[in-house]
Amino acid sequence: MERKIGTVSRGVRCPIIREGDNLPEIVVNSVLEAAASEGFALRDRDVIAVTESVVARSQGNYATIEDIAADVKAKLGGGTIGVIFPILSRNRFAICLKGIAMGAKKIVLMLSYPSDEVGNALITWDQVDEAGINPYSDVLSLEKYRELFGENKHEFTGVDYVQYYADLIREAGAEVEVIFANQAKTILQYTDCVLNCDIHTRARTKRILLAAGAKVVCSLDDILNAPVNGSGCNERYGLLGSNKSTEDKIKLFPRECQGMVEEIQASILEKTGKHVEVMVYGDGAFKDPQGKIWELADPVVSPAFTNGLIGTPNELKLKYLADNDFKNLSGVALKDAISAAIKAKNGSLVGNMASQGTTPRQLTDLIGSLCDLTSGSGDKGTPVVLVQGYFDNFTD
Repeated sequence: MERKIGTVSRGVRCPIIREGDNLPEIVVNSVLEAAASEGFALRDRDVIAVTESVVARSQGNYATIEDIAADVKAKLGGGTIGVIFPILSRNRFAICLKGIAMGAKKIVLMLSYPSDEVGNALITWDQVDEAGINPYSDVLSLEKYRELFGENKHEFTGVDYVQYYADLIREAGAEVEVIFANQAKTILQYTDCVLNCDIHTRARTKRILLAAGAKVVCSLDDILNAPVNGSGCNERYGLLGSNKSTEDKIKLFPRECQGMVEEIQASILEKTGKHVEVMVYGDGAFKDPQGKIWELADPVVSPAFTNGLIGTPNELKLKYLADNDFKNLSGVALKDAISAAIKAKNGSLVGNMASQGTTPRQLTDLIGSLCDLTSGSGDKGTPVVLVQGYFDNFTD
């Protein structure tokens, strides 16, 4: 009988992961137990995805705000530090800001407006237009911001992040001055020691600041990129991708985990004879149309994946074929013609009109987004996701 189901994404329940647990063994056993429980079988090219949170937890990759403070002070001097372009997040950045402030005498906090890098809004574009200001050139003091816009609470969290971040800095023992600007070099009017906290534009920001005469510039990936007093770290990403663990501790993005995904792949092959692909995933890469939030606060969607997940989709658009190449066909004849076209595709389809509208993104970004939506970020208890049929097409 012809298969009637295409891609299936399943959240797989696992035990609560603790530091030191054998995560590859837990993942493999959980997937096999789920298959036995639900009556499905693994197939070649299935994808097993593990959320970065449990990888970092099993690695014990944690650090305290005191560790952050010590590294910030050592690298930026401990005086007046410009902290620019942070995202607005209690979970992602607030606890890091607490540690950063503990390592400085004064923080000049420069917020981008009307929103942060990932779309969390301080104000709306309509408010900017009505105020008659130019966000590409105008620099606002806190007083001017309040005069123009008053108090603005985040749509979903109900937090006034301007007040919240300023209070955090004061509570950590530092003075604070808040400004609003979108040109990185503006901060150099206040201090020449800068911590740029943007994620995906960090290299450009650092280059601009250094070219403009900054004395010291660090990005978040320069902080805790090595252990401090025995802390965890991330050699490649530093504080990027970290999350709040407790009121004074963060969980860092997982360290080198390529060996782990390959171990899971090898174990599944040994136990089932199936060659699956394996990846670690964090935030998906998608935008919420209501809150305008671009989800990707991690530096990458996937920090580790097996070789079969390298590349982008190479697909034909069925509706294009149906409406153009085979517009005079229908029924079985149409199905056979489209199937033949799919089987005949050879090499890259880049530039081929029949592939227009297919998603030109990395496989790991697409699958990671699917997994992030499947597992959620709350209490589902499914830190492992099994994706089946992702690489199938109409002819399978």
